[in-house]
Amino acid sequence: MLDIAHQMVDGGPKVVGPFSHAVSSGDFHFITGQMPTMPDDPARVVEGGIQAQTRRVMDNLQLVLNGLESGFDRVVFARVYLVNFQDFDTMNAVYSGYFEPGKLPARTCIGVTGLAVGSLVEVDLIAAR
Repeated sequence: MLDIAHQMVDGGPKVVGPFSHAVSSGDFHFITGQMPTMPDDPARVVEGGIQAQTRRVMDNLQLVLNGLESGFDRVVFARVYLVNFQDFDTMNAVYSGYFEPGKLPARTCIGVTGLAVGSLVEVDLIAAR
């Protein structure tokens, strides 16, 4: 039987809905998509456009990874959701800085018509345990 652990990590951002920060099963952590909200206030989206929002999303993911005793070097797959594909290059410039050069995870980028709390970007991850 496969072991499944539902994770709410200490120090992780407060969630905007009914879900776990991550679910760990087998060799992987499946990390819920993070929003560009302040860690202590899931209703407060950071200001400053796509650059600031991408940075906050990635920082929130770092908080979850830290709580799982993991890091961006363990990420094998990412999904990025963008409200405006004209933000693609700016988002990529911020996003890529969280990974070691030449060791980027596999990724899908999806255009959407809207995201929770009025966000411009959301990112979820799969990381090796």
